[in-house]
Amino acid sequence: MANPSEDGGAPMQVAAHLMPVRSFDAACAQVIDYLAQVAPMGLWAVMRVNEGTQLVLSSTGDTYPVHAGDVFPFGTSLCRRMVSGDAPRIAPDVAQVAAYAEAAAAAPITIGAYVGTPITGPGGELFGTVCGFDPHPLSESLTEHQPLLDLLSSLLAAVLAGDLRATSAARELEHARREADVDALTGLLNRRGWDRYLHAEEERFRRFGDPACVVVIDLDRLKVVNDTQGHEAGDNYIRRAARALESGVRQGDVVARLGGDEFGVIAVGATPEQAREIVERADEAMRTSGIAGSFGFAPYTVVSGFPGAFEAADRAMYEQKRRRRACVRA
Repeated sequence: MANPSEDGGAPMQVAAHLMPVRSFDAACAQVIDYLAQVAPMGLWAVMRVNEGTQLVLSSTGDTYPVHAGDVFPFGTSLCRRMVSGDAPRIAPDVAQVAAYAEAAAAAPITIGAYVGTPITGPGGELFGTVCGFDPHPLSESLTEHQPLLDLLSSLLAAVLAGDLRATSAARELEHARREADVDALTGLLNRRGWDRYLHAEEERFRRFGDPACVVVIDLDRLKVVNDTQGHEAGDNYIRRAARALESGVRQGDVVARLGGDEFGVIAVGATPEQAREIVERADEAMRTSGIAGSFGFAPYTVVSGFPGAFEAADRAMYEQKRRRRACVRA
């Protein structure tokens, strides 16, 4: 057999369109597109399970009004019963499976048939599910696809593990690069570093459906401090605010000075309720340090991305500032 490199040159390169998929989102799209061909159902989807919810990462089918970015409760779902082992992964007629029949009856959509399999993370933990729904009961031949489900869920778990490793390595490299993106006054990320981080993380968060919140902070009274005490006092005011913000966030959260008296935080993995707690701690830490400021926060979504979350947080911050000024005038 001929050796691809027997001419002494570099190994033969594989054509680009034959290269295997390495990103999790692309693998998910391929899997559900394939399932829609070999086992047609009203909806095939990949869901990310987190904090008691299911986030649709990818979907195909026009029978149900379900799209990427939609969020549904997990605890009352058919997927929850499948993952727990209380019901089979393939139910051609959900009415014949007690656990599924109860959940289907309470669902906001009509479900006659269901297929589901878990996607596990690197440590064996539940990451999400691949699931199919149809409004009508289907043939028992649907159960013949269980070996295919086993294969596809294993492949997705492998791609997920590889993508997570690659993402972790990329984040470490990004962390090393931050030294060039540090604000000289506070030691935090500067605006360039913030923008670079958002650009790098946007695709990663969209791919995995991870939760996050954006917090925007605008300091009060900086101009007064500068005008009455001098710019050195103003710089010290900003530095104290930076230290207070760092003490209020969690390890792994990203804090940046966006310019002048404005700061930003990416609360990685945080739900809106956790972001509210971060804001409360940071506000208390700033007040203790003699710093006043206005806060706004908003959750990241795969629909609006970080730009949309930042704009929503900025609007919320200015609304809080407006209310506070109105109270002072009153």
